[in-house]
Amino acid sequence: MEKVLVLVDVQNVYYTTRQAYQRRFDYNRFWARATAGRQLVKAFAYAIDRGDTKQREFQNILRAIGFEVKLKPFIQRADGSAKGDWDVGIAIDALEYADQAQVVVLVSGDGDFDLLAAKLREKGKIVEIYGVAALSAASLINAASRFIPIEGELLLG
Repeated sequence: MEKVLVLVDVQNVYYTTRQAYQRRFDYNRFWARATAGRQLVKAFAYAIDRGDTKQREFQNILRAIGFEVKLKPFIQRADGSAKGDWDVGIAIDALEYADQAQVVVLVSGDGDFDLLAAKLREKGKIVEIYGVAALSAASLINAASRFIPIEGELLLG
């Protein structure tokens, strides 16, 4: 049985599915698909914590599905812009846990992960990228072993 590591860039999937489809990602259906016939090593969902009740409820749903939720505080800069990404944290966890898995599943269309995907493939890992096709970086798609578009049954509503 293949061992799988699952990494979800929550902010990226939220904004890309909203922009492309005005819908939300179906985490339950994704979980069923990504883990089917596989042994789960770890599953992380990386999110930004704004401290509101609705967001905490969502994080609890992710935990109930089986994700370990990692949170970073939302940072509002003096100029009004916001910061809060998990790119480095995702990359560190991917490299730390990849030795325990044959397959690394990353949910993100962020092109910053193309180097990570390429490095994991060099280490002999199968890298499956789930992303909104129209909003996923070509470099990331090309670096993946397999690109699975987020569409249809992977969307709620």
